[in-house]
Amino acid sequence: MSKKIKNLIEQDIGGEFADLEGIAVINPRGMDGNKNNKLRRKLHGKGLKMLVVKNTLARRASSMTKIKGFDTLLDGPSAVIYGKGALPDLARLLMEEKKLDEKLELRGIFFDGEAYAGEAGVKTVSTFPTREEAIASVVSAILNAGGSLLSALQGPGGTLGALISAIEEKAKDKEGSSEVSAEASPEVSAEAAPESAPVAAV
Repeated sequence: MSKKIKNLIEQDIGGEFADLEGIAVINPRGMDGNKNNKLRRKLHGKGLKMLVVKNTLARRASSMTKIKGFDTLLDGPSAVIYGKGALPDLARLLMEEKKLDEKLELRGIFFDGEAYAGEAGVKTVSTFPTREEAIASVVSAILNAGGSLLSALQGPGGTLGALISAIEEKAKDKEGSSEVSAEASPEVSAEAAPESAPVAAV
């Protein structure tokens, strides 16, 4: 392969890698045409692609990207899997494929500057929540907390709602007492004032 062609391929791979947050690597050796096509279809359904690469070209193409360092997973024949799909989803899919085909070699997954090597690494990533799952978990926690608060507010006497009502009633009573005292004070003063003493006759 001429240097010019290598440069063109490297540029093409670099364009594919440019915006990636993470990438998975498998060994394509031993995959016949049927298995290869079947896996590609599954990946395509999740917005992912598989590309067989030369390690040296992949290493150079990724040197200025967010997946720089993923080359630690490149060892021998390599196929990289990448795309818009969530990496935990990809890891789960690869673990399922491994169950169907024990010969499938999982090299690992790289993202956020860290390489999760081998089948154990892929399994670890498969336990991570996707972005959607993480958001759903937070929303669920908020709703559960809100439900507990609502129950406390609507519950029987002795709960938070009853306590708040009691405090409000007490505050109203106190305000009422203050107003009555303020209105009554002038009358009491007038009634209590002694009559003027009669002027003595001279």
